Amino acid sequence: MNEAALELFRAGHLPVTGEALALPLIELAGSARVGDGPFDEIFHPIAERLLSRCDAVLRIGGPSAGADQMVARARAEGKRVFLELDQVPHS
Repeated sequence: MNEAALELFRAGHLPVTGEALALPLIELAGSARVGDGPFDEIFHPIAERLLSRCDAVLRIGGPSAGADQMVARARAEGKRVFLELDQVPHS
């Protein structure tokens, strides 16, 4: 994700990953593992709040029910969804 974010930045975009925002907060909240209380309190809600403020979504990587849900929500909100990095226009 960070490699893709770097390429997007170099193409003139402001890439933001939910993980970059969520993981420091999850750690600070005392999470010990994926799926515990602090993790669930923060991880997906951060992604949902971020999605409501972004212009588009780049879906990369392998299977992920959470990522697929975010793509479906982005499409429902009328946001552009890209499935390949080279599909994203330069800014």
